[in-house]
Amino acid sequence: MSQKKNYALPIFMMILLFGMISFVTNLAAPMGVVVKEQFQVGNFLGMLGNFANFLAYGFMGIPGGKLLEKVGYKKTALLAIVIGFLGVGVMFLSGVAESFSVYLLGAFIAGFSMCLLNIVVNPMLNTLGGGGKKGNQLLQVGATFNSLAGTVTPILVGVLVGEATKATIKDVNPVLFIAMAVFATVGLVLNFVKIPEPHLSTGEEVKEKSKHSAWSFRHFVLGAIGIGVYVGVEVGVPGTLMLFLADAEAGGLGTATAGTITGAYWLMMLVGRFIGASIGGKVSSKTMLITASGLGMVLALMAIILPISTTVSIPGFESSLPINAVFLVLIGLCTSVMWGGIFNLAVEGLGRFTASASGIFMTMVVGGGILPLVQNAVADGMGYMTSYWVPFIGLAYLLYYSLIGSKNVNTDIPVE
Repeated sequence: MSQKKNYALPIFMMILLFGMISFVTNLAAPMGVVVKEQFQVGNFLGMLGNFANFLAYGFMGIPGGKLLEKVGYKKTALLAIVIGFLGVGVMFLSGVAESFSVYLLGAFIAGFSMCLLNIVVNPMLNTLGGGGKKGNQLLQVGATFNSLAGTVTPILVGVLVGEATKATIKDVNPVLFIAMAVFATVGLVLNFVKIPEPHLSTGEEVKEKSKHSAWSFRHFVLGAIGIGVYVGVEVGVPGTLMLFLADAEAGGLGTATAGTITGAYWLMMLVGRFIGASIGGKVSSKTMLITASGLGMVLALMAIILPISTTVSIPGFESSLPINAVFLVLIGLCTSVMWGGIFNLAVEGLGRFTASASGIFMTMVVGGGILPLVQNAVADGMGYMTSYWVPFIGLAYLLYYSLIGSKNVNTDIPVE
């Protein structure tokens, strides 16, 4: 009689990696404040680190999925950990060299790691839980830790940096050291534990080729674009918010306060995920996406049209907060449920093409680098609040997709 193996340790390591995805990715916005001041560049160049991080997804999304099939969960995870350690290490060296170019290189390398981790952590955690309800429960725990890490990152960087006008990359070293320590610890543990590899390709399977692909489905193509737009909105809203709140010329509140307020956006995402999980069995993906994108548009519009001179008092803060920031923070409630909604609608009816669709989705995450870059180019030329027309248009596209574009008009394509 075989004993059921205990995977408590690797499960804990995977949950840590779930958090690291958000921790390292969300370094981009606060680091943007730092490099903007240290190298005296505009918002556009300040967000280049974020662009470099997400650009890696465009290169690694589909190859990463194929790598996972070929070498399995463990080796893919270990490779991602090594790359992540190197990427954060190069970011640390950029502070020593005081080089903007080296910082961008580090962000790009770290992006490769985040892409691989995204590809491997979700299915690996589900497998370690044995699938079913237990696997789903572990994924929810991982997603919660992911949101918590995203909340902590801008707050921690803000506290370390203090005054943005005096900030340098070296001030953020403790955060980089934490990231490298977690990567090293998880890597060592995973190297010495055995994990199940149920989906490891044996090379013996021969799949019948089809003249069709996931790209043959209109609702999938529009959904893939939607994923890129969604990630761009999710990242651009808080990223530009932190730059705005920390900008002394715009009446900034200081980097520490800006980091705390920006962290509240990710906290709203955590709350939104709890709400989404609780009603997910009763409300369709379409209804959820329609509601989230529509409400997000209203909140973005309020932030755009209200004057930044209108302020509100927040308990625990000495300075008043522009009311625009409150509406932008609340958008986190909306973006929290969008990924699952878009994914479910886009893969509906894809059958055998669903696996390849997942790799394409990961590639389209590159939108998280493109849209914020465009938004901050607008911010440089026309002002911070005007730049929020970019995520507003993105949310409008997602509303269109949920209402019209998500309908499968290619039901005649065989998917078995």
